[in-house]
Amino acid sequence: MLLKKLTAIVLIAYLFLLLVFTLVASHYLSIPPSIANLPDFSAIEDTKARKSTFFSYFGAIIEAKNSQLSTKREALLLIQEQWQEHGQLNGKNRKRLRQLSASFGVEATDPAQAIKELLLRVDIIPASMVLAQAANESGWGRSRFAQQGYNYFGQWCFTKGCGIVPNKRAAHAGHEVRVFRSPAESVAAYFKNINTHRAYREVRQIRESLRTQQQPLRGSALVAGLGQYSERGKAYIEELRAMIRANKLE
Repeated sequence: MLLKKLTAIVLIAYLFLLLVFTLVASHYLSIPPSIANLPDFSAIEDTKARKSTFFSYFGAIIEAKNSQLSTKREALLLIQEQWQEHGQLNGKNRKRLRQLSASFGVEATDPAQAIKELLLRVDIIPASMVLAQAANESGWGRSRFAQQGYNYFGQWCFTKGCGIVPNKRAAHAGHEVRVFRSPAESVAAYFKNINTHRAYREVRQIRESLRTQQQPLRGSALVAGLGQYSERGKAYIEELRAMIRANKLE
């Protein structure tokens, strides 16, 4: 009888420990690598070290995102080539074109029009521009929104409870600062914003013009299209250019 009781106790203890281990493991496994390795920028007192750490950390995320975009653009160029040569697309490329259109918010049903608009949108964003904006908008990763919501680009949302309410928000305003699950998610949302939102069409047109002229894509050139990103307009653009120059980002 005693043996049975001891066996039951041991079994219950084992199951309890197994449950605890599973919960702890699932917690850590669910943490994206970009959060697990996220530096505490506020704890880095040396300015030079903080900047270097910031650029290194976000540079890797930006490089990965641009690599994905480059792969998608190469696929799009092959689709364009087939359309120009044959005036039609095979089943694989029709499907791929539909997928790209859905991902980048292109509603055109005519392949020629869809390809034309996608070539504006499916492209890289210079790291210099992304890094300058991230540093500017987040105070080098030390802002309240960066620390509490992984928001490094000042992106807003407009549904109650979707983010963090700014302390100085006007009484009549309803926006919140969007909360992300990781810095990488914040970067991805920024890329989508620049590559698809109508407010930044000028950025995309500048990029297309540089492509046409076979010129390098420089952040200092593309920021000219960010007039609507900040209420400061031209002053904001010049500040970004100054940050790019001062930090030798290109």
